[in-house]
Amino acid sequence: MKKVFIDGSAGTTGLRIYERLEKRADVTLLTLPDDKRKDALERKKMLNLADIVFLCLPDDAAREAVSLIDNPQTVVIDASTAHRTIDGWAYGFPELSKKHETGVKTGKRIAVPGCHASGFIALVYPLIEAGVLDKDVLLTCHSVTGYSGGGKKMIAEYQDEGRSVLLDAPRQYALSQQHKHLKEMVAVCGLQNAPIFCPIVADFYSGMHVTVPLFKSQIHGSIEDIKAIYKAKYNSEFVCYQESIDEGGFVSGVANANKDGMKIAVYGNDERILLTAVYDNLGKGASGAAIECMNLALGTDPKCGLTL
Repeated sequence: MKKVFIDGSAGTTGLRIYERLEKRADVTLLTLPDDKRKDALERKKMLNLADIVFLCLPDDAAREAVSLIDNPQTVVIDASTAHRTIDGWAYGFPELSKKHETGVKTGKRIAVPGCHASGFIALVYPLIEAGVLDKDVLLTCHSVTGYSGGGKKMIAEYQDEGRSVLLDAPRQYALSQQHKHLKEMVAVCGLQNAPIFCPIVADFYSGMHVTVPLFKSQIHGSIEDIKAIYKAKYNSEFVCYQESIDEGGFVSGVANANKDGMKIAVYGNDERILLTAVYDNLGKGASGAAIECMNLALGTDPKCGLTL
C-alpha cells in the first residue's frame, strides 16, 4: 500500500484530493495535526516517508517543500505554479502526447497544469504540433470560471449573504495581462508570443469554459482540418472531442462540472472559428488532474477515484 502525504491539505485543491483519496483502499494517507502543519521538521519527516507527495501550496512554500525532500523514491505532484516550466519536471497533461504521458508515468517530479492553462493548451498545442498554427501566431483566449478557483477567500465572498451586488454578474480580472498561467501557456505550446488572455469569474461554484477564437488568415488549413486533428488526438474519457457541446446554441461553464474530464468542440465557419473546451476547474483543472497523474505514476487504473 502506497503512502501519500498532502502538504497544504487545508486549501481547496488539497481538500478535494484528500476527499478523493480517503475512500481508496490502495493508499494510506499520512497526516499532521493542525499545530504541526507548518513545522518544518515534521513536514520534512512526512515528505520523505511518503511514496507520493501532493503539494497544494503557494509557490514559495512549494519550492521549500521540494528542497526538504531527500528520498530519491518520493514522487512529487505539485499543484502550484512553481514548477510548471522548470526543466526536470513532467507537465501533467498526458493526453497531449506520448512524451507527456511517459513523463508522468516515469517522472519523480510532476507539475499539475493550471486551470485556465489546461483548456488553452488542450486547444492550441495540437494545432502548433500539426503546423496548423505558426509559433509566432497572435492569439486571444477567453476563460470563464467558477468562483472556487479563487480559493477560500473568494468562496467566502461569493457565499456571504451580505455580499456586494457586483458579484451577481461575471467579472473579468487579470486586467494587466500578467496572469500567472501565461508563462506555461506559452512554454508548453511553444509559442513565441503570449496570448491576450481574458479570465472571467462568475457566480457558480465550479466549472470552466475556455474559448480561443481564430481567423481563417491565422491557420494553415480549414475548420475541418482542425476538427480532424482533435478527433484523432482526443478520444479518451479524460479529454474527448465532440461535434457539439452546446445546448440549444449555448455553451455553459458548468457543462462538465463535478467531473474530471474535458470536452472539446469546434464552432464557427471557414472564416471565423471558435475552439472551445469545457471542464471543471477543480476537476481536470486541478485535483482531478493531480489524481490522474498519481494513478499513472503508480501504474494503476488511470480512472481510479475519478468521475468521468
